[in-house]
Amino acid sequence: MRNNILVTGGTGKTGSRLVNRLRASGHCPSIATRTPDSADQVRFDWQDSSSYQAALDNVKAIYLVAPANVSEPLDVMRPFIDRAIADGVERFVLLSASSLEEGGPMMGAVHGYLREHAPRWFVLRPTWFMQNFSEQQHLPTIRDEHAIYSATGNGRVPFIDADDIAAAAAVALTDHDIPNGDAILTGPETLSYDEVANTLSIALGFTITHHHLSGQQLVERFEASGLNKNYADLLTAMDLQIADGSEDRLTNAIVQMTGKSPRHLTSFVAQNIEAWNPSKTEGMG
Repeated sequence: MRNNILVTGGTGKTGSRLVNRLRASGHCPSIATRTPDSADQVRFDWQDSSSYQAALDNVKAIYLVAPANVSEPLDVMRPFIDRAIADGVERFVLLSASSLEEGGPMMGAVHGYLREHAPRWFVLRPTWFMQNFSEQQHLPTIRDEHAIYSATGNGRVPFIDADDIAAAAAVALTDHDIPNGDAILTGPETLSYDEVANTLSIALGFTITHHHLSGQQLVERFEASGLNKNYADLLTAMDLQIADGSEDRLTNAIVQMTGKSPRHLTSFVAQNIEAWNPSKTEGMG
């Protein structure tokens, strides 16, 4: 009887937290990585089909995180998904995004493919992560420039903690009563980037400024950071959609799936205050 859960993106923001939750509840997840270095990790590369079979050994469910910096991930992910279905994997849980409708671009196409081909599936569609400010693209500019750059204007976002996403993912992977479908995951309140900057300013004791960029200015920033033009355009389009109000909504999906309320930004900032300590700069890429 299959009993393993394979976590792609298992060292990433949601994947690493999901692995910890699964372990705490008695599961033994396998972490898919191109360079395994421990017994709970298995070699896996989306673009190397020779890595598929070992990664799928005894696997009953898979957490799917798209490969990074790929504008249309279905072409890369389809061969592995097909192999997993043929191998008898029972359930697939895809990390998508609130802004990506089924059948649309990026993970939206993967969402549609799972509906058409997977035996059991669920798609998590979270809004923007709070960790984008403490671990990802906004961290260096907050810490080193006291600045946040976006093309979101005055648009509002119900930012969500990756811990809350991981909690929902754990339920989606292990609760057999959850039907096929998708859920838009949000935090408990909608905030503009100006309000995020103000929350950070109060907590950190110095002023964080939100710089309102045009779409072209943001594309140029993304390209300067190493993203290809197509991916930079897609990410910028998401910012511009936020400016138009696309993310100004709340759902109760986290409470429904996990039984707990999602974390507020003020609580998140207080818990992660050391992330923005300038002394952390050395050795960070």
